[in-house]
Amino acid sequence: MAAVTQQLALSGTFFTCSRSSKLCCSRPSQWQSQYLSLSQPRGKNQKKNKRRGVVCAVTISNAKTRERESLMEEIEERLRKIRENPMEGVPFDLEQFSESLANNDGVNCEIGSTVKGMVFKTDANGAMVDIRDKVPAFLPLVEACIYNIKTPEEIGLYPGIEEHFMVLREDDTNSRMILSLQKIQCDLAWERCRQLQTEDVVVKGKVLSANKGGLNVLVECLRGFVPFSQISTKINIEELVNKEIPLKFMEVDEEQTRLVLSNRKAMADSQAQLGIGSVVLGTVQTIKPYGAFVDLGGINGLLHVSQISHDRVADVGTILQPGDTLKVMILSHDRERGRVSLSTKKLEPTPGDMLRNPTLVYEKADEMAQTFRQRIAQAEAMARADMLRFQPEGGLTLSSDGVLGSTGLRVDGIDLEDVVPAGEV
Repeated sequence: MAAVTQQLALSGTFFTCSRSSKLCCSRPSQWQSQYLSLSQPRGKNQKKNKRRGVVCAVTISNAKTRERESLMEEIEERLRKIRENPMEGVPFDLEQFSESLANNDGVNCEIGSTVKGMVFKTDANGAMVDIRDKVPAFLPLVEACIYNIKTPEEIGLYPGIEEHFMVLREDDTNSRMILSLQKIQCDLAWERCRQLQTEDVVVKGKVLSANKGGLNVLVECLRGFVPFSQISTKINIEELVNKEIPLKFMEVDEEQTRLVLSNRKAMADSQAQLGIGSVVLGTVQTIKPYGAFVDLGGINGLLHVSQISHDRVADVGTILQPGDTLKVMILSHDRERGRVSLSTKKLEPTPGDMLRNPTLVYEKADEMAQTFRQRIAQAEAMARADMLRFQPEGGLTLSSDGVLGSTGLRVDGIDLEDVVPAGEV
């Protein structure tokens, strides 16, 4: 009877029936009174209680109750198995698991190491980077670039971009790594400067400021210094700020962060390459009514209006504009005054090509310059022959570059306008 009572209490509803009554539904309160009457010990009124009839209880079960009971049985069974044998069904043991952890280095997050990560969030403060660590790493904006930027997007850092970063330090507040791109860029810039110094290459540097000792310049993304003793005397210091000048490396010391350069050496190297009849690449700086000033890598040359083409040029601005890149030939070079005379007229395959088809002139520039240099050599040979014929006692000497001549005749003093250009023979 107690078992029946417990089951009825769970279901909450039961039916009672007797010989003299119909089937009726009773609530738990009704069942309690009837159950108490049935559970009382039998005494004098035992016969009277018998006459009241037999009470029958039928439990109404539902699907949710059966499902819950089945689930509880399954959970209990699994807990029992875990307590008795926790490694049952696992394809490895604890020793193998510990050995696997020891052999797996994971992500190397040591200070100064380089890690590969993917940017997944950016804002005005920097970028969040997934480096496969327990927590995402952070790239501050000041460490994102060697230049000053306002947003990561300025240097192409967008969500989904993968890049290599250097680990700077660990943030103690949230145990996340602080990354840097600037350090990697600086290392590459120093390596580039060392290479350029070894190759003795002329580079362009932007003048940031001037002080008593010299010039502060920006070269290959690094700040360098040009002493006044290494600045060409032909340069006006006051006009150099925010302009680019040719430089050569003198000292590259990353440990001491010393980057010393020379403008004087770069100018001397550039001038040595400006031989008469050589073809150089230049950029138009300014336009004047009488011609165009062309930047030849730190040295300005004048392309006179009469040397642009064999055809007459009424307005230089209709042919050339500031910023144009063109090939020009060196007509003359006064090293003392720093003056260079240029010509595109001598490079024309056919008179007037510079006005009609300048691309053809640039394509044939080296070929036409070679022909022009041959004519110069012929003119020099004729001058030497005349000197030998008319001045047999002139006392001939060899110049420093091995050219036969007299002390009173300058080979580079020949008027190149007298040399017949190609196409006019």
